[in-house]
Amino acid sequence: MSYMLRSTALTNYIETARSVGLDPYKELAEAGISRYALLDPDMKIPVDSVVRLLEASAEAADVDDLGLRMAESRQLSNMGPLAFAVREEPTLRKALESMVRYLHLQNEALMIRIEEAEGLVIISEELQTVGARRQAIELAVGVLYRTISLFLGAAWRPRSICFMHTAPRSLAICTRLFGMPAQFNQDFDGIVCRAADLEQSLPTYDPAMAHQVRQYLDTLLVQSDTTMPDRVRKLVFALLPAGVCSLERIAMHLGVDRRTVHRKLSDYGESYSSILNAARVDMVTRYIENRERPLSEVAALLGFSATSTFSHWFSREFGCSVSRWRAHGAQPSEESPS
Repeated sequence: MSYMLRSTALTNYIETARSVGLDPYKELAEAGISRYALLDPDMKIPVDSVVRLLEASAEAADVDDLGLRMAESRQLSNMGPLAFAVREEPTLRKALESMVRYLHLQNEALMIRIEEAEGLVIISEELQTVGARRQAIELAVGVLYRTISLFLGAAWRPRSICFMHTAPRSLAICTRLFGMPAQFNQDFDGIVCRAADLEQSLPTYDPAMAHQVRQYLDTLLVQSDTTMPDRVRKLVFALLPAGVCSLERIAMHLGVDRRTVHRKLSDYGESYSSILNAARVDMVTRYIENRERPLSEVAALLGFSATSTFSHWFSREFGCSVSRWRAHGAQPSEESPS
């Protein structure tokens, strides 16, 4: 399916593209995005088109940190309805939880997961798109960092900034944005910070206004017409790399029982297993393109209990072994079953 996002995702694109020597309107046209989309913050544009635009622009400009450059000057006002969600909460923890709840209103393909253990919090982001996505995920993590730092102050530093892809040729922009080096070739894309950081009180909190904001955003969420397959698909993308993806867990997140999930998926000709398999197909090339990542780790990230099971699955889906794919840089065929 085609996921959509608000055109504010391209805030600062024109200026950033020009700063690296590009004609932004030429790049927009080649990506199939109307220049007028940038004039209407509520216009929805396909996520895949934006991802292609960012990747093509980075390649044309011969830079590998275009997304980070765009994130540098982002403000809360660029987040549309999410700005209301994060401002009208008592603490940063509650603000992030609201962001998770209402993120669909801003970007239908992005999923945020928050996990806590031993005094640390992992805030990871998963983008549901096929193909290269380096610039888009760096933009998303950069905006997340900017959002948190706007509340906690310029002196705040997380424990670490993590990316699944390889390091850029230069760390200058990355260090300038985050105030610290990022870590690459990691198991997730996101931020690690102290749990205590999330207990920071937000000065913008107004209980009466917060109630009105939640009512307004809940109405928008209902009107967004998110289908059960869409909701399950987003949860699979978020839970699978953490090793906690199951029909029972997804039903719990949705607040229903597994029979209800099964029935509603059947109404759309879908099943949990078909969505799970399609998600694995979408995610696998992203993991194995890093040739330093052990196959045992890839298998775990995709929810397989054994490397041999993963290898058999890969051969069945793509018609070749993982080692052959890595050796020849093959891409999965569009005709591959899912």
